[in-house]
Formats: sequence, C-alpha cells, structure tokens
Amino acid sequence: MNEPAVTGPLDGIRVIEVGTLISGPYASRLLGDMGAEVIKLEPPNQPDPLRTWGQAELDGHHFFWTVHARNKLAATLDLRSERGRELFLDLVERSDIIVENFRPGTLEKWGLGYETLRERNRGIILVRVSGYGQTGPDAGKAGYASVAEAASGLRHMNGFPGGPPPRLALSLGDSLAGMFAAQGALAALYRRTVTGEGQIVDAALTEACLAVQESTIPDYDVGGVVRGPSGTRLEGIAPSNIYQSSDGSWVVIAANQDTVFRRLCRAMGQPELADDERFVNHVARGRNQDLLDEIIGAWAATRTPTEIIDTLSAAGVIAGPINTVAEVVTDPQLQARGMIADHWDERIRRNIKGPGVIPVLSETPGTIRRSGSAQPGQDNGEVYGGLLGLSDDELSTLGEAGVL
Repeated sequence: MNEPAVTGPLDGIRVIEVGTLISGPYASRLLGDMGAEVIKLEPPNQPDPLRTWGQAELDGHHFFWTVHARNKLAATLDLRSERGRELFLDLVERSDIIVENFRPGTLEKWGLGYETLRERNRGIILVRVSGYGQTGPDAGKAGYASVAEAASGLRHMNGFPGGPPPRLALSLGDSLAGMFAAQGALAALYRRTVTGEGQIVDAALTEACLAVQESTIPDYDVGGVVRGPSGTRLEGIAPSNIYQSSDGSWVVIAANQDTVFRRLCRAMGQPELADDERFVNHVARGRNQDLLDEIIGAWAATRTPTEIIDTLSAAGVIAGPINTVAEVVTDPQLQARGMIADHWDERIRRNIKGPGVIPVLSETPGTIRRSGSAQPGQDNGEVYGGLLGLSDDELSTLGEAGVL
C-alpha cells in the first residue's frame, strides 16, 4: 500500500480559522501552504467579505479570495448558538491551532476563551491577531491595517519630504501581522513537542508594523532622530536609489556597501570615485548623497534599462527594473521558482495565477492543493461528517436550524 503523499512540513497539523478579512486568515493560509489542514469557519449566511474583494471582475466574481483562501476547507458554524459552540469545542478537541482575529474579548463573550478551549485540549494553540494586542489601554479598540501602519510610525516614513504620508496600495499591516502570527504558531508548535502544552500567540497589527522599522527607535532614543519620508531613497544609505534611463523608464541601482560601490565606479568608467574622500566609505557617501545621485543619474541617462542592468550585473553590482505586475507574471526567475502559480477557480472553471508558496523547502515543500472555496459551507460534509461523525440527517437538521 502506498504511503500518502506529504503535503508539507505541517502535514498532520489541523488549524481552525475563525474571523474574517485579512490578518488572521492570512496567517492560516501560510500554515496551509506548509501542509496544515485548515478549516475555514464562516457564520451561516454571513460569508467572509473577502469573497467579494479584488479589483478585477469576471462574470460578477472577484479574485482576492481565490488565493487568500487557498488550501482551506470551507465550513459554516454559528458560534453564537449553544449547539454551534459545542461543535466548535468538538473541533478544538481534534485540532492543533485556532486562529482568530476578532476584537479582544469576543471569544470570551461567547464562552470560548482560552481556558475553555484548553479544558478540551491542553495542547491547543490559540493564535490571536488584533489591532493593538490582547492587553494594554488600547486592547479593546478595533484596528485596521491603515490605522496600524499610521500609529506604529511606519506610514510617517512613506512618501516624499514635505508631502502627506501616503499608504501603500495594499494592506501591508495585515500581511505583516499574519506572518508574525504564523511564526508564533510555529514556535508554539515546537514548544508543545517538549511540554505537551499549548499557549496563546498574541500578534498585533501595530506591533508587526513596528517590528520592521529597523533602527528608528534606537536612532531616536540616542540621537533624537525622527526618521521621515525620503522619497525614492533612504537617507544616509548611498547609493541606493532609482535612476532614469535613456528611454525614460527607471531602474534601481543599489551599491551602498563599500566593495560594491567600488565595482559600480569601475563599471561606470569612473574608478577614481571610489577613492574620492566624499565617497570613500558608507558615512561619507551618506553625507554626499545628492552629489552621488547626480553622478550616477548622468551615467544612467545615456543608457537603456537593459544596458544598465546587464553592465552592472556583470560587474557584481545590484541593479534591476521597476516592474509592474504585467512584467512580474512573466519574469523568468519567478517562473522558474514556481512563484507564479496556477489556482483552479471553481466559480469560473479556469486557472487563476497567484503567488507561489514561500519559503521553498528542499525536502517537504509546501503545495497549493486547492484554491478558495466557491461557496461557504461547501465542505460541511467533510468537516462535520467525516471529522465529527455527524450523519446526513444531522447535518440537514443543523443547517435548517441555522447552526451550519
């Protein structure tokens, strides 16, 4: 008899996802990509709003959901009902991780706080994603990525000097919180192998945005530096900017490390710049950033993007184009790595391209086993019948009662 195929390093781990929109579901998607069985619970007749998100539309369908809900079974359950809570605890008993992104206190209000879950399964890991975390004076406030990016200081550094701080054209804070939540779940899983005990993973959108800000806090603490927006470059990191080519398009050139800067100077035919006291090291180049950008900009302006990138890449200098998604989906490197992956969308009966699974593991790589479900509750039979042993009649009765 053939052994079942391993779907990834988390094969055999079961995740129950409750909550809607982005951050919590993104965390469980990452776990699903690595092989976990993820059961997505939606309230009956209240589908996750992400089913209707996405800027493209075809036959009335949108496609945020196709990728975001991949590798998940779709089940419905009313956690506000007594029978729904009983079924939820039955699932907890057979699961490893619960992922939720309600406002803090919501599970407790329904009688499903961590201590209740732990009574049914001492090894259960509860991943909680919220705007501000489960404790502190702001814990009870609702939070979205846009506010978290702003409150954490991240948005203040975006944009151009003197202008308003714009947001990115995506919910970065949600993705960051989801990644940290998934990381915490993995750490908790490892710890459980030692102690047999579960724990709470508390991930906040604001803190996820704060965590990626490099040296902003020590720079302020030590020197009173309030880092602001710097447009297309980072202040004091030179050269690392975008430069316009002869056809009017832009390329990125990054050579702020001393050895790489020396290579750049040789590739531009100006090796003497590497020994110029204004550019001789990282600190000096940061102080003379404007002049350095002018020199590199003048060199780039006489060459096509291909000439610039080929010349610098051959010299060991980091350079690349500024791609739109149209170029991204045809990028040979991304395609070779499986990062432009097909997702079969049941609603329109065709493949939809989306991002592949990262990171790439050599022995147990993650996989895309299914795209987002076409309908809420379409896997109720597999979840409640196959996992909990409910009969078809019981499923029908629960559906009529609004529990499923």
